[in-house]
Amino acid sequence: MKKVLVIAGLSAVLSLPVMADDQGGFKTDAAPPPPHAMDKGYRGMEDAKGMTVVQAKAMHDGASISLTGNIIKKTGEDRYQFRDKTGTLDVNIPLAIFDGRKLSPDELVAINGTLDKKQKPAVMKVDHFQKQ
Repeated sequence: MKKVLVIAGLSAVLSLPVMADDQGGFKTDAAPPPPHAMDKGYRGMEDAKGMTVVQAKAMHDGASISLTGNIIKKTGEDRYQFRDKTGTLDVNIPLAIFDGRKLSPDELVAINGTLDKKQKPAVMKVDHFQKQ
């Protein structure tokens, strides 16, 4: 009987620090940021590691890519041809992404988006572009 009481007492004393530990997990006491302050995980053009067209084409379907170069011509409604020093890549840039900004083939741009390798040839769906 004494052994049972000793074991029960020790287990109660040893489990107290475990119950008091509030270090990990999801905490509900912090308020979420307002919707206008959320940036969907986007880090910005200056934080993105640039790559070349050749490197981008070697990536997997759905990969996030960042390229710097020139948009040299329009090939469809939202389809353009992008070129850097290593090659060309078809890019899909919806009119909303331009946001009223004008762009000419001699202007250097940085573009961010995802690679769609299901289409042949591969196409980059642009989410953001910035003039350099």
